[in-house]
Amino acid sequence: MKITPIHWRKLVKVFELDGWKLSRIKGDHLIYTKEGFARPVVIPKDSSVATFIILNNLKTAGISRDKYFKLLKASKKLN
Repeated sequence: MKITPIHWRKLVKVFELDGWKLSRIKGDHLIYTKEGFARPVVIPKDSSVATFIILNNLKTAGISRDKYFKLLKASKKLN
């Protein structure tokens, strides 16, 4: 599957399902942290978060493509 731009609310659900917690908000950016990770994940409040931002955040979070799609699917079931 191909990673495509998604709404920021959907991306937030993916990271929250993986255990990331909202640490703070700076302007229109949400900063998420997780125990054991040195760098935070930054999610802009965009109606369409660009693919390169998603990929960079997945790399920072240590989330594989397969796990991303599983989390995305699980987040849709919560709606």
